[in-house]
Amino acid sequence: MKFTKVNIPAKKHIALVAHDGKKTAMVTWCQTHKTTLQQHTLSATGTTGALIKSKTGLAVSPLLSGPMGGDQQIGAKIAEQQIDMLIFFWDPLSPQPHDPDVKALLRLAAVWNIPVACNEASADMLLTSTYMNEELPRAQPDYSDYIATRSR
Repeated sequence: MKFTKVNIPAKKHIALVAHDGKKTAMVTWCQTHKTTLQQHTLSATGTTGALIKSKTGLAVSPLLSGPMGGDQQIGAKIAEQQIDMLIFFWDPLSPQPHDPDVKALLRLAAVWNIPVACNEASADMLLTSTYMNEELPRAQPDYSDYIATRSR
């Protein structure tokens, strides 16, 4: 596998996702970190985004609800390198009807090597990192050879 050096920009595009049992925690977390979050571009799945926007006043680009395809929309944006960070408060104790979509979303974040937080403590660590408002150098997988062989 080849890698290429790229930078995650100082102004990041952050995707916000929360399962039903974690939506209140996500809104509270966003209120706590509003000053930092408002310096970045935010996208969120349907209900989560609407709650964040109404409860915090943060500008959030809404996508579809997770089970309706919102998780997949975020996954596509990650694959297209339009998302720099994923904050996903998932509920590990509740069954999710769209669990394959959730796993696919986390897999894409790992494939493209973007920062991911799946709970408040990890999200706090990311937002308080010295890289939060600076460029973050990282190795990104270079799939150009693979893509070239697929398009023949």
